[in-house]
Amino acid sequence: MDLDPEDVFKDEEDDPDNEFFQQNEGSKEYVVYLVDASPKMFSTTCPGNDLKDESHFHSTVSCIAESLKTQIINRSYDEVAICFFNTREKKNLQDLNGVFVFNVAEREQLDRPTARLIKEFDCIEESFMREIGSQNGIVPGSRENSLYNALWVAQALLRKGSIKTADKRILLFTNEDDPFGGLQDAAKKDMTRTTLQRAKDAQDLGISIELLPLSRPDSEFNVSVFYADLIGFNGQDLAQFTDSASQKLEDMKDQLRKRMFTKRVIRKIQFHIADGLSIELNTYALIRPTVPGAITWLDSVTNHPLKIERSLICEDTGALIQERPKLFQPYRNENVKFSPDEIADIKRISPGRLCLLGFKPLSCLKDYYNLRPSTFVYPSDQEVVGSTSVFIALHRSMLQRKRFAVAFYGAASHPQLVALVAQDEVTSAGAQVEPPGMHMIYLPYSDDIRDEEEARKYLNTEDDAPRADEDQIQKAAALIKRIYVKDFSTLQFANPALQRHYAVLQALALEEDDIPETIDETAPDEEGLARPAVVKTIEEFKLSVYGDNYDEESDNLGKEKAGEASRKRKAIAENAAKDYDWGKLAEKGQLNNLTVAALKNYLTVNNLPVSGKKEALISRILTHMGK
Repeated sequence: MDLDPEDVFKDEEDDPDNEFFQQNEGSKEYVVYLVDASPKMFSTTCPGNDLKDESHFHSTVSCIAESLKTQIINRSYDEVAICFFNTREKKNLQDLNGVFVFNVAEREQLDRPTARLIKEFDCIEESFMREIGSQNGIVPGSRENSLYNALWVAQALLRKGSIKTADKRILLFTNEDDPFGGLQDAAKKDMTRTTLQRAKDAQDLGISIELLPLSRPDSEFNVSVFYADLIGFNGQDLAQFTDSASQKLEDMKDQLRKRMFTKRVIRKIQFHIADGLSIELNTYALIRPTVPGAITWLDSVTNHPLKIERSLICEDTGALIQERPKLFQPYRNENVKFSPDEIADIKRISPGRLCLLGFKPLSCLKDYYNLRPSTFVYPSDQEVVGSTSVFIALHRSMLQRKRFAVAFYGAASHPQLVALVAQDEVTSAGAQVEPPGMHMIYLPYSDDIRDEEEARKYLNTEDDAPRADEDQIQKAAALIKRIYVKDFSTLQFANPALQRHYAVLQALALEEDDIPETIDETAPDEEGLARPAVVKTIEEFKLSVYGDNYDEESDNLGKEKAGEASRKRKAIAENAAKDYDWGKLAEKGQLNNLTVAALKNYLTVNNLPVSGKKEALISRILTHMGK
């Protein structure tokens, strides 16, 4: 059996199945969508995405439906409840009038969103008036207070979980900025007081209340009339609230289908500074690659997950091998054998702690030293009291002297030199944007850096390297200026392959007839590049570089000759792939029986990436087949 260094000696931090990748209870979120269902929500209209007028109730339901669909992918472990107030019918555990908790069978009122919940909620407008109904829950001469009741029901739903281990929120949708406007004097003051007290009680229990107002065409939503006191806004917060709230509503409609890794502790490490002085640090992952979920194989009869067991059979005798197999690594025409225990011993190089080696000026830290995304570290006094004080002293001194710390990080299987770079706190408008702490940058060893002399061997040593003249430089500068991307950020771009993957999953889970449309934000702006000024600039640049006699077709012929080797490899893969009925194997779920080499032959023939583990290869093949 061949030894795969990329697999056997892989750092456990990079394993998506590692426990530190799994979301825990502490990152859960409980959300109650609290929707005003008064007649005004149905009678007031606003322009929709297709420029046709739609009611505020329709906008709210569409917004929540999209949010639920996204949440199944983003944060599938979070739990939600949908609660309408100002309704004719009542359905809640407290038996309060004017409040209806929408739910489906076999699901708790506050639970993870399911496909059935989303499917039935998508159709709620058709049956709402018939089965639930709409009415003004706050009317003169009555002591009923539907908003008070709704906050009570929402608070009761959010009793689940501790505020120390979960984030609890109420999202309130309404277009009525003065719910008690129809009442007079004492009755109005009394209901306002009791409702604000109910909201304060919820907030004291760690529940945040967020308002998403819908403005009427004839007037803006006036937060200061009532809801500013309910939410706790004052001063500058009021001036900015309406714009930020409307933007939040749009964000919920247009959320990207992406997995979100919360900034949680990956692991705790000891930072050994000197003899007798060690502190405890928490490490946080700020960037993680997002990949589709792993395939789970199901039994074709029971639909239950299968347990996979691997047996090894001797190639010569066909006998079942009972002993644990040995692996080997080729070295100078010899196969060096390892037992699993020996591999485990080899991986245990260091005790797994961070050891300070010294300090260097920040100017010595090169940009190309980053081998992978850095890890953010922050002190913890949980086990080693005084860690924060020692860390702050080091942190401030490093910032003042513009130094970074060089340390040895003895991870169990991947010991590395690291640079600890201090980051000062960044604030904006009194709010923290970036926390103080240190970034642990993984540094290369001498073995990892390629020698420049090696690269020069492949350059033309007889003549000087080609250089651009002044005219070519000017034309290139004009081209750069013409197609300059303003306000660029990678946060603007979603992975189109993941967007498509999740759109297909959504369509299958909800039994939708059409796959939701996804926008490839990485595609070039064809319309912009076709503008006359841009085309002229590109042609001028090509002319300055290649001249008048440039033949693009002959240049392509040269590229075709260079690609002859790849065509041969593809032809070999095509011949090998013909041995299998791929469609039949996919339908019967037998792709897992093929070797990795056979799977890669299919991918090579269809110009698909061949990297990754066996499950990733099978997932790629099934996606390509549309299975």
